[in-house]
Amino acid sequence: MYRVAAYRQLKNRVSWISSFNFTRSNHTLPFATVKAEEISGSQPAEVHNLVQGKWTGSSSWNTILDPLNGQPFIKVAEVDESELQPFVESLSRCPKHGLHNPFKAPERYLMLGDVSTKAAHMLGLPEVSDFFAKLIQRVSPKSYQQAHGEVFVTQKFLENFCGDQVRFLARSFAVPGNHLGQQSHGFRWPYGPVAVIAPFNFPLEIPVLQMMGALYMGNKPVLKVDSKVCVVMEQFLRLLHDCGLPADNVDFINSDGKTMNKLLIEGKPRMTLFTGSSRVAEKLADDLSGRVKLEDAGFDWKILGPDVHEVDYVAWVCDQDAYACSGQKCSAQSILFMHENWGRSSLLDKMTELSARRKLDDLTIGPVLTVTTEAMLDHAKKLLQIPGSRLLFGGEALQNHSIPAIYGAIKPTAIFIPLEEILKEQHYHLVTKEIFGPFQVVTEYKDNQLPLVLNALEKMHAHLTAAVVSNDILFLQEVIGNSVNGTTYAGLRARTTGAPQNHWFGPAGDPRGAGIGTPEAIKLVWSCHREVIYDVGPVPLGWKTPAST
Repeated sequence: MYRVAAYRQLKNRVSWISSFNFTRSNHTLPFATVKAEEISGSQPAEVHNLVQGKWTGSSSWNTILDPLNGQPFIKVAEVDESELQPFVESLSRCPKHGLHNPFKAPERYLMLGDVSTKAAHMLGLPEVSDFFAKLIQRVSPKSYQQAHGEVFVTQKFLENFCGDQVRFLARSFAVPGNHLGQQSHGFRWPYGPVAVIAPFNFPLEIPVLQMMGALYMGNKPVLKVDSKVCVVMEQFLRLLHDCGLPADNVDFINSDGKTMNKLLIEGKPRMTLFTGSSRVAEKLADDLSGRVKLEDAGFDWKILGPDVHEVDYVAWVCDQDAYACSGQKCSAQSILFMHENWGRSSLLDKMTELSARRKLDDLTIGPVLTVTTEAMLDHAKKLLQIPGSRLLFGGEALQNHSIPAIYGAIKPTAIFIPLEEILKEQHYHLVTKEIFGPFQVVTEYKDNQLPLVLNALEKMHAHLTAAVVSNDILFLQEVIGNSVNGTTYAGLRARTTGAPQNHWFGPAGDPRGAGIGTPEAIKLVWSCHREVIYDVGPVPLGWKTPAST
């Protein structure tokens, strides 16, 4: 029987791949309802909602402006508060013990492993990866290399959870009991109905990794992605359905923040994962009585140690960390502490030259979707009023473009501020304000000022990524041992950015902190611990009822 079932499964998979190869010969993608290159003001894309297994519209459409030219190029069917009931009902239909768990519907672990296999295969096809890379570029403009890198990480993540790897996430353990017939077993248990709220800057990678993690552990997620970029996940959900994911396993909602907040309160998901701003994260934590996991904002630091090596390479990594994706990464380099030895090198000159290479033509610099040009330049002006500060490069608006005024467009910018001034109470909060754009602060320290640098780190409230660029092991120990950031790169090649599928990515220092991508992150965020204690006997021979205690 086992061999027959295995043969049928293999036959079905070969049939699925063959049917897709036939479709490829016609140069079409079977799941796609849009063509990335054709989305425009004259041919706007439409984005729908998915609830209870059906794609639906809404009573109104939100028009998204093209971040490169301001044309209305995407229409999103946004649900209003009067249209939430189907989503509330869908969440309520999922029990607290989930769609599956180690004692219920274990075949779903295998089904999701098979879906991951097929989806990974699809994303590995050049036509499909190119489709998603270009679609990402249309809604969250970044270089093709950066957009394709996001698709690559997503594909590798799916490869990591093919076959039996999904059920391995639910691996349990047993401990011997006190007498014959007693054993305690620890299990990873789903929450049941859950929510995923994802930002604009990684339209594919963040929502896919978190949504799939939720599914793997037995939950039913409702997914909300920033409306500016939601077309990417709508297309990926259609791909997953093509790969065998049951259409009713995930709900997909488009709405404004107020409406989504109402859904969370009325639908009562057992856990909500939020990736985005600290302000919204704290509000959700209050509104949902702490039933949240957060990957919120990060004012991320990099320290260059006393040992100066490979200046060209370090300058290039600094440029990538601060300005790739126009600085719109939660892991972007926000402040650079350089040892005076680096200050005497050609580092700053090389960083200036590298920043000047960035052009709107190839989207190595581009629109900033959440901060206006005026706001960024006003922040620069305030920083330059601090004694001893100076503009290293940038500090100007981009010229000769058609980016709409609701978005930002500035040259890559760096401002030097003396360390002593940064630490002053009247300056610290201004200097460490996160600007989600191509903007960084640079400062310098001497050997005897490392405690001041560590004090600056201690005062920060967000602890996502960090980099300690040094091969001096004693220096690394000192900095790492006196800091917190959850994803810290150390060594000559250390960076602040990069969230690949092969290591934990997430903040530390907060019990609500969420991780992404790894088995540890998935189990932490999307499951809880359940203990089942078996005590089946036998009752000891000759047992008698003891005295009351």
